Amino acid sequence: MNRRHFLRTVGAAAALAAAPRWPSAIHAAPARTKPNIVFILADDMGYGDLACQNPNSRIPTPHLDALAQQGMRFTDAHSPSAVCTPTRYAVLTGRYCWRSQLKRGVLRPWGRPLIEPDRLTVPAMLRRHGYDTACIGKWHLGWDWRTADGKPVKVGGLGQGIDFTQPIADGPTTRGFDSYFGTAVPNYPPYCFIENDRTVGIPTKPKPKSMFGNPGPMLEGWDLVRILPALERKAVDFIESRPRQDGLARPFFLYMPLTAPHTPIAPAPEFRGKSRAGAYGDFVCQVDHVVGQVVAALDRNHLADDTLLIFTSDNGSPGRDGTGMSGPMNSVRRYGHNPSHIYRGVKADIWDGGHRVPFIARWPRHVPAGATNDEPICHVDLMGTCAAILGQGLPDDAGEDSYNILPALLGHKRDKPIREAIVHHSVRGMFAVRQGNWKLILGQGSGGWTRGPKGPNEPPGQLYDVAADPREEKNLWSERPEVVERLTALLEQYQSQNRSRPL
Repeated sequence: MNRRHFLRTVGAAAALAAAPRWPSAIHAAPARTKPNIVFILADDMGYGDLACQNPNSRIPTPHLDALAQQGMRFTDAHSPSAVCTPTRYAVLTGRYCWRSQLKRGVLRPWGRPLIEPDRLTVPAMLRRHGYDTACIGKWHLGWDWRTADGKPVKVGGLGQGIDFTQPIADGPTTRGFDSYFGTAVPNYPPYCFIENDRTVGIPTKPKPKSMFGNPGPMLEGWDLVRILPALERKAVDFIESRPRQDGLARPFFLYMPLTAPHTPIAPAPEFRGKSRAGAYGDFVCQVDHVVGQVVAALDRNHLADDTLLIFTSDNGSPGRDGTGMSGPMNSVRRYGHNPSHIYRGVKADIWDGGHRVPFIARWPRHVPAGATNDEPICHVDLMGTCAAILGQGLPDDAGEDSYNILPALLGHKRDKPIREAIVHHSVRGMFAVRQGNWKLILGQGSGGWTRGPKGPNEPPGQLYDVAADPREEKNLWSERPEVVERLTALLEQYQSQNRSRPL
């Protein structure tokens, strides 16, 4: 098939699975043959927060509902981890984070860079094919913070002795992005914006105890409420300032990891009271607005038809109501709203409430409008899908867990799932593997923040038929030992082979 036209033809996906390996020299095709790719990653937003997929949601999400009508909504999409840092690693590398040095939890303040310097990332791959690449939002994948005398900053410390007039090494612009704007983590120091490899201003003031977050240096006048609006403006400006040559703009990849509705739950004044779910619900309303502004910028700049736009979340929601910019876990349920919808557990848990997330994709004339899809997919599949869009295969040492889900995006009917299985991972390092309707959990309880049954009278693990039992209430571990044995062997194979995507 002529590459100049393959993206214009719906039948192209069938040929992509057999695409050749990476060529030694890459010759960029004309920009119009490559779609822009926008990947918006909400932070701690649950499957049940969207009105279009939870009839009992207490939160209006008109922009996301409209996006679902314009594109495809996946009902069985999963984050690679039940917490944020590991998901971000997997999104950008196509590799489960438990294969990296981070085996559980998330990076702490002043954490070291997690993405290995020689590892291919999604933006680096796209940049080789002529894409401009930008990251706008929460990084949480580490920098090489140094003191004024060149020594590493203590991880988890207060950040004493950092010379903020100097560049910060090993950040987003060294991992494939042409540009970066955002915050390391909104509740971690330094409390300021970072642009490319420098802080925006010099954060020298200690964070007051009254402000939400870990202790550390803060920029004078820093306001947590202003973070999300600033990310929105930067994203819209990036879209509207696309340079054009001969009537065409270079294709771009915009990775937009939002800071909301994660704590600090700090909705802007115009969104307070917009939901019936407290400050948390109002913050989700603001996320919906941000997505609407990005969509509007694409539409008015006539970029919508040439843009694959994906909205999802980095993990499930802890369900905090936003009291004191936080609140107890599951406290938002006092409003009659459950961010996990019908699914068991919350953020950090191995149960589906920890990692089954909203996932909406729009690409006019390619992704069917108003469609729903129950194909099991995972965020780690971004790299394999982008490679397929480019008409390329992946190197053997890249995207080891990333499958090409383009056929599902294009609405192609298949007689078997795209993925052989999905590996789930909790905040405490508990593993689960999902294959078909079966979900095997190696261990007792949630592996996260929700209390669950444990003890000598309980089976050593859990097995659920998620089609018949989506709430994961009936443990079939003892009744189906052959399924336990088969899925345990599959998980061990994935672990020992250091990959789950076939070569």
